[in-house]
Amino acid sequence: MGKRVALVLAGCGVFDGSEIHEASAALVHLSRGGAEVKIFAPSIEQRDVVNHLNGSPTDEKRNVLVESARLARGNIQDLAELKASEFDAVIFPGGFGVAKNLCSWAVDGKNCTVNEHVRSTLQAFHGAKKPIGLCCISPVLAAKVFPGCEVTVGQDKNVDGRFPDAETASAIAELGCKHICKNVNESHVDKANKIVTTCAFMCKAPLHEIFDGIGTMVQEVLKLA
Repeated sequence: MGKRVALVLAGCGVFDGSEIHEASAALVHLSRGGAEVKIFAPSIEQRDVVNHLNGSPTDEKRNVLVESARLARGNIQDLAELKASEFDAVIFPGGFGVAKNLCSWAVDGKNCTVNEHVRSTLQAFHGAKKPIGLCCISPVLAAKVFPGCEVTVGQDKNVDGRFPDAETASAIAELGCKHICKNVNESHVDKANKIVTTCAFMCKAPLHEIFDGIGTMVQEVLKLA
């Protein structure tokens, strides 16, 4: 029987929800790894709704669970219903929705708050010694909830202009966590905490390299599960 993995989304679309390519990549690699996946998202209002054609905010109001259902092809549950005892691992793709809807990092940086259901989900899996996979900006969730953990969001310097958000690594360090520099096609495993991270679109890289990096994260999560 394949590993049972919960995938947690934050909406639909890079600027105000989950990054679609990252979510899809995670699902493809989980499928290839024989995992049984169920998808969840919190039933909360999005912090904002962004016009993805021009990048401007709109006056619309949207629900994170309803928007995430687009990515899940309708097969999705409220995050409040997730029980860690029914799964072997949990994975969080990235996207601005993580920093806007699952926590307030986009506004408050390292002083952000984490959504109560997101926090309790992370704590439940960690407490049960079950692996947690995070990519792109999602590792900041672990940095906020598990002081002292090790994560990567890529590099801590904007190497060749490929890591424009490198300052995130410094903010993670200020939270008392250890940032590990990794390339886009790599992941880092914090063995003590069973946290696996990869930078994904925190790096300006070809899509296939991001896809491969997410693949290494998924593989490591499944190994630990």
